[in-house]
Amino acid sequence: MFDTSDPRAALATAPSPAPAQAAAAPQYAEFLAKAPAETSAAGSPTWYYRGQNFVLALSRLAAGDSLTRTEQPHEYVVLLTEPDGHVTIEGPDATREVAQPAVVVVPPGSSTVTAVRETTVVRLFDRRSEDVMALAMNAEAYAEPHANVADLKPWPDPPDGHRLRVYPIDDIPSEAGRFGRIFRTSAFMVNVLDPQHGPRDPEKLSPHRHDDFEQCSLAVAGSYVHHIRTPWTPRRSEWREDEHVRVGAPSVAIIPPPTVHTSEAVGEGLNQLVDIFCPPRADFSAKDGWVLNAEEYPAP
Repeated sequence: MFDTSDPRAALATAPSPAPAQAAAAPQYAEFLAKAPAETSAAGSPTWYYRGQNFVLALSRLAAGDSLTRTEQPHEYVVLLTEPDGHVTIEGPDATREVAQPAVVVVPPGSSTVTAVRETTVVRLFDRRSEDVMALAMNAEAYAEPHANVADLKPWPDPPDGHRLRVYPIDDIPSEAGRFGRIFRTSAFMVNVLDPQHGPRDPEKLSPHRHDDFEQCSLAVAGSYVHHIRTPWTPRRSEWREDEHVRVGAPSVAIIPPPTVHTSEAVGEGLNQLVDIFCPPRADFSAKDGWVLNAEEYPAP
């Protein structure tokens, strides 16, 4: 249920039946509290955390250090969220210097991300990149596929072909009636939500559910409480207590379908989330003007 001021209140919805299969357990990780999966020779740590169809890699890249993918068969996404972040991205077709928050789509082939100064770099790979999927700290949670999660069936490739695409976030102002800043690839939907300055009004939360797709909520600034309720099935052994988990940044929450959920900013300063979906969401894609690069990545 959304407040009437929330753009999502206009989404077409229908009452959902009780789930036939129990929801998977929600998952959370505060990266800096965990040992990294990899540390480069220059001392840059990288953590990996996955959902059913993707893996998120978060690196704290030292100045001059690089992240390289050799003969990557599919596109991947680079996400920069720090206002003072600064990297050079060399793709098979072009090289771009990015010194502001941005969503970047890196085309198939060999590519390198190099930090001009110390920068947090987030990369998103879909499950076809099996080498990085195996590095996820929560890989064991997906030893068996989770019920209720839709399979990844990539959407169409861009009509003008694969190329390095840079979408600066701060160049796109907030707009009444639009929900965040949404970008799409054939495998991902990334929604950079508007920053929340100070705590969210606890009387204007937005509990809702998704029937068949996971949500990955990446906290890039501030503190949040993720409120998650698992719907009951006929089997009481599958019931769970409500969860109210507080996390800082950087952190990730994997919210499984069809749990009821809402995230409450509780930090006194700047709070910001990035929501990630794999595959892209059809409902957000159907809203005129919501997907900012829709012409480059058409819906099926």
